[in-house]
Amino acid sequence: MSPHSIAPSLIVVSPGFDAVWPFAADHFHALWRAQGPVTFVRLADDERRPLGRVVPDLSGVRRLAALKVQVTADCAAKLTSLREAVISDTYGQDRHSAIEALTARGVKVYAQPTEGFWGQSVAEFGLALTLCGLRRIPQTHHAIVTDLSPWDYDPPNKRGRPGARGHQFGDDARFTSGTLEGKRVRIVGAGNIASRYASFCHALGADVAAWDPFASEPCFHRAGARREYHLERLVRDAEIFVPMVPLTDSTRGLVTAALIDALPKGCLVVCVTRMGIVDAAALRRRVLADELALAADVFDVEPLPLTDPLLGRHNVVHTPHNAGRTKQANERWAEKLVDQFEPVP
Repeated sequence: MSPHSIAPSLIVVSPGFDAVWPFAADHFHALWRAQGPVTFVRLADDERRPLGRVVPDLSGVRRLAALKVQVTADCAAKLTSLREAVISDTYGQDRHSAIEALTARGVKVYAQPTEGFWGQSVAEFGLALTLCGLRRIPQTHHAIVTDLSPWDYDPPNKRGRPGARGHQFGDDARFTSGTLEGKRVRIVGAGNIASRYASFCHALGADVAAWDPFASEPCFHRAGARREYHLERLVRDAEIFVPMVPLTDSTRGLVTAALIDALPKGCLVVCVTRMGIVDAAALRRRVLADELALAADVFDVEPLPLTDPLLGRHNVVHTPHNAGRTKQANERWAEKLVDQFEPVP
């Protein structure tokens, strides 16, 4: 690579990064390209050369995006004109020393401020799981592939019974079912994902309450959720219960067996962040006993063994932990970083 061909803005991306965020680097490139010349380098499969060996002359680079590319202290020393950088998820052990060397020179090194880049994708997916759990959409979809009986909604002998399955009624009345409107939705969390999900439920007419001791008051107002100060009280009247906080040391096991056992019979539990925040054994016990319904994208064991008793149950909707990885989430990932860079005149 000729030194004269290096633009002031440099993006270097590894296949390891593309494997996780397949649309993000190209979107990053498009955003920078709209501002001026960019050198874009995509490494070959499994190539893990340090940045300084990929681009020998780094002296003219003013903006850098190293996406899972090794950046060493030696590389940092060669970036003599650098003003701003993203050094994301790099290989090797020299990342921190390189960042320290750069920041000591006054270089601005940016990082993702939050996980808001996939907040919309996960929240929408959570809403979809909720609606599927309420209306048994996946179960009936699967049933009509192999059997015509789901189309027969007439009761035997055309004699109906109050509260029994009637004409064109496909829900399971033993569990929370029907419309989201009017349902008591109780959410653990009011952050990037939970506040969006709460606002969707509120817009559809649900009675929404949320518990989150770390969220500010405006988080609840924007989400249309009543703030609940006691987690124990949150679960008492839940028709739809949604633990929706990230998994951290402080949230692991936050939703205890006692809280799971306090949920009213028939409650629909929706899980789209991490199952580690919930006592999964207690949740499994109540779901398998037909006391609760479950709509989940995350599980205590992943992938679920094909023999797992949760699979294919009449009261379980399940997807394989893919709520957040949309093309739009990839684009938001790039945008939230690009927005931090100084505007180009």
